[in-house]
Amino acid sequence: MRVAFFSKKAYDQESFDQLLPEHEHKFTFFEAKLDYHTASLAKGFDAICTFVNDELDKEILTRLSSLGIHKIVLRCAGYNQVDLETAKNLGFQICRVPAYSPEAVAEHAFALILTLSRKTHKAYNRVREANFSLVGLTGFNLHGKTIGVIGTGAIGKAFCKIALGFGCKVLAFDPSEREDLKSIGVNYVSIQELFQTSQIISLHCPLTSETHHLINKETLKVMNDGVMLINTSRGALIQTKDVIHALEQKKVAYLGIDVYEQEEDLFFQNLSEEILKDEHISRLMTFPNVLITGHQAFLTKEALAEISRVTLLNLDQMEKGKHLENEIKF
Repeated sequence: MRVAFFSKKAYDQESFDQLLPEHEHKFTFFEAKLDYHTASLAKGFDAICTFVNDELDKEILTRLSSLGIHKIVLRCAGYNQVDLETAKNLGFQICRVPAYSPEAVAEHAFALILTLSRKTHKAYNRVREANFSLVGLTGFNLHGKTIGVIGTGAIGKAFCKIALGFGCKVLAFDPSEREDLKSIGVNYVSIQELFQTSQIISLHCPLTSETHHLINKETLKVMNDGVMLINTSRGALIQTKDVIHALEQKKVAYLGIDVYEQEEDLFFQNLSEEILKDEHISRLMTFPNVLITGHQAFLTKEALAEISRVTLLNLDQMEKGKHLENEIKF
């Protein structure tokens, strides 16, 4: 198939180029993000390949349908960016990569925790300036701390195992409890108890209407003073302005995020010569106890290889009319 590949980065093309000779698909790589203005680039193709911040709302899907395109492969696990009702009505086939490397994201979440808890980012900058003072670098042990994990799918499960390895007490909330995690010491509790008890809370749930702004001024009120919040899942799980207020009040002592609700206009771009117009992220960047990475958690060699492999498998199955193992069901 002829495939239009949107939001291309050098590491994407490198990983796909290694596997493309084994398949009969012809890729055209576009650096542009898919939106209403760039959808016309898909004209003449059989399918498109998109990433997390490419737009697949009603307007875009209608435009793609008018161009004769009804096959989409997402090179990501989440699909909250897709208007599923419109996709169903217009007869789209959409596949995703459900689990490219759970360990990559879980390990990055712990990297955020360790950096914040031991202030290694500050120590790195000091030492580069020959400042070897330890004043202001006092951290805290993770051993013995209570970590709350919201969402115990593949990534949440990997995160729980790491937390247990550090000697933490692990509480979890998920509508579907896992017996395999219970057997190794994870204790499932209500979300209210998790909020009230946890010293560190890490989000690993999908973005749905139920989880949208899960962290807000009301849920923050019931958390421990000095809680650490970690989000490597979806930005809109957190109501940013409420967390900023909680940081100002020292209710939240540490915040580590790899995702941000308005990230589509910021992440995956070099804006170092620009003035940021997003007031919320600009404010977050002023806090010494906030650590932000730009949707980097997935970015390992192993994850990129798996994304490429599964995406090409999805295209093979679409082209041959086979059962789609990773199809999104409408």
